[in-house]
This record gives sequence, structure tokens and C-alpha cells, in this order.
Amino acid sequence: MTNRLQYGTTAKTFHWLIVALLFVQYPIGWLMPDVHPSDTPGSPMTFHVSFGIVILVLIVLRFAWRLTHPVAPESSLPAWQRLTSEFVHWALYALVLATTLSGWLFASFRGWSLSFFYIVPLPMLASANPAANKFIDGWHQIAEWTLLAFIGIHFAAAMVHLFIYRDRIMQRMLPG
Repeated sequence: MTNRLQYGTTAKTFHWLIVALLFVQYPIGWLMPDVHPSDTPGSPMTFHVSFGIVILVLIVLRFAWRLTHPVAPESSLPAWQRLTSEFVHWALYALVLATTLSGWLFASFRGWSLSFFYIVPLPMLASANPAANKFIDGWHQIAEWTLLAFIGIHFAAAMVHLFIYRDRIMQRMLPG
């Protein structure tokens, strides 16, 4: 298997779909009302979990695609930038997985019955467990804020390459 020099259409599509969905997912999560243990989750929670499932599926597919269709690191970058870039990208994969799975576990430990966009019921990953729910809620919040921090680092680095270095690194992932 040969490393490519540019990302292909499939990799770019996965990347930008996940970006768009996270752009929707964060406001839903932050703006939905608090749901107490005795409450029934409403539409915001159903959509939040449904978008989370879509993001989970896409990140797993994107990860598999990256493993089977590797892109060579940009050879013009200094070694520290190549290593940092690799670390940030792998951290982003891990954090998206951790955030989506911990959210699904949170709903499961609450004992909620949720559906995927009101179409099909979602399987719960565990049975109701208030102690585990409190624990996983903390981890979900840590994962979401850490993911947001890494997204910020990733975005800032892209902007530095685009506007300061002007080295065309970001063009490798731009559509087109």
C-alpha cells in the first residue's frame, strides 16, 4: 500500500461531514435543558444522541479509511510539526470516540429509551445505574471539553499554515 501525498475525496468528505455535525452537536448539547433522572428525554436529547451516533459511525469509517488509505506526512514540515500533527490527529480520533461512546453510555445508565431520529429504537449499552451514570457524566463532560480544546488547536494550526506560513498544507484537506 502506497502513501498518497493528498487526501482523496472520501477522506475529505468524512472530515468535513464530521466537522459540520460537531458544529451542530455542540450547540444542541449546550442548549438543551438539563434532564433530571426522573425526567423523560425530549427532542433535544433524541437529536443530540442521534447526531452522536452518526458522528460515531463516521469517525469509525474515517479511521478505517485512514488506515487503509494513508496520506504521507508533508515532507516540507519540520519534524516537530509532523509529530505534533500526528499526535493531534490521533487525539481527535480518540476524543471523538470517547465523547460519543460516553454520551451513549450516559443515556444507557439513565435507563432511557431513545430512538435514532425517532425512526428506530437505539440499543442501550448498559442497564440503568445511577452511580455509573454520575461517573460517566463526568467523563463525558471532560471528553467534550478536551475534544473542543483539540479542535481549537487543530483549527489554529490550520489557520497558521493558511495565513502565516502560506505553505499550502491546509489545501490538502480543502474540498475540491
